[in-house]
Amino acid sequence: MEIEHKHLGAYGILIENNKILLIKKKTGPYDGKLDLPGGTIEFNEKPYDTLKREFLEETGIDITEYELFDANSANPIWYYQNKIINVHHIGIFYKILKYKNKIKKKIKIDKVNDDSLGADFYDISKLKKENLSDITILELEKLGYNLE
Repeated sequence: MEIEHKHLGAYGILIENNKILLIKKKTGPYDGKLDLPGGTIEFNEKPYDTLKREFLEETGIDITEYELFDANSANPIWYYQNKIINVHHIGIFYKILKYKNKIKKKIKIDKVNDDSLGADFYDISKLKKENLSDITILELEKLGYNLE
């Protein structure tokens, strides 16, 4: 049985010294992969408010300056509870320019944070596509990085 699922989210791209901040995913179509911090735009929420809220929840970072970078989509296939879910993952992507606080490398899963196990900076030249979410691959390639 195949199911279609649409997901709209806001995500941040934070790169410093050729390293990108990524979260370790616990659930969803990217379970076990590295992903851009961000998530679902809630009802009546502005995308940039989602960005700030999700970044704080998933990484511990308080964003103080950002700029709109891209809007794009990917179509991962998600195998969940013996079902095939064809996901249309639509993202609004921001470059993070300034932030406060230290990165939380380990985060507990709870009602507020339902899918990040923590964040860290990863050397972009060492990243492999097989370990990344589809949206992370999309945006890194748009920025001109060549991934294996």
